[in-house]
Amino acid sequence: MLKIRLGVAPAAGTGPAEFAGLAARLEDAGVDSLWLSELVYSPEVDPMIGMAHALARTAKLKVGTGVAILPGRHPVLVAKQLRTLAGLAPKRVLPVFGLRPARAAETGLFPVPAGRRAAVFDESLVLLRRLLEEDEVSFDGEFFQVDGVRLGPRPAKRLDVWLGGSAPAALRRTGRLADGWLGSFHTPSQARDARLAIQRAAAEAGREIEEDHFGLSLVVADHGISDEIAAAAARRNPGVPLADLVATSWPAARRLVEQHIEAGLSKFVIRPGHADFDGFLEKFQAELVPLQN
Repeated sequence: MLKIRLGVAPAAGTGPAEFAGLAARLEDAGVDSLWLSELVYSPEVDPMIGMAHALARTAKLKVGTGVAILPGRHPVLVAKQLRTLAGLAPKRVLPVFGLRPARAAETGLFPVPAGRRAAVFDESLVLLRRLLEEDEVSFDGEFFQVDGVRLGPRPAKRLDVWLGGSAPAALRRTGRLADGWLGSFHTPSQARDARLAIQRAAAEAGREIEEDHFGLSLVVADHGISDEIAAAAARRNPGVPLADLVATSWPAARRLVEQHIEAGLSKFVIRPGHADFDGFLEKFQAELVPLQN
């Protein structure tokens, strides 16, 4: 049986002042996990700094990035951050990485050679995984070279690295190089197809991804779908009815989560489509938490 878990993301625009007490509040409410997006040109907290704050203020809450951008960052620095966080908060760090920012205007903040973002991502992942799993690493790649790098103690538990993305190349990358997948703006049938594509790519690479390492980020817009959410859904999955990608009520959210569970997904990040986080959290606990096992 798949282990079903549901976490939440802060409301859009949640800045440091509002974020400061959020993690402890979620832990007190019994929420499984908190997920932080990488949105630089916004009031929202930086995901790595937000993770550190949330982990320090809690004892059980898991905290993830949903998603952070890897190409354009040096893998050694990312590995150092993740190993530090995982050492301070064992079994509670959930990194998910993506190819490019959700907002095109931020792409230049993560510079890579022109036309080589995917290649940089692949090499970054290979080096990152080695840095997380080995005591000493030497690496001579096209984009990165390191010699005898030692980053200190490895986490007691192996740190899984998940990826986002929906393009065929992104799904193959997940199968070849990652431990799990977090999709967004997928219908249940599309999510099933993505899961199967990832599993095929993993098998071709001689790997296996655990069956409960497939998830979805789902927006609940019970106060109405904003123009920003509608535009994001149209960019990610053009031509698909919004109601198949975004929950417009809590009964619809429960129905979509159940359909995605039937499609083989088991981890969910539920995102509020409005600023009323108090109302969102109350409904989340009542309508969706009972689906956990």
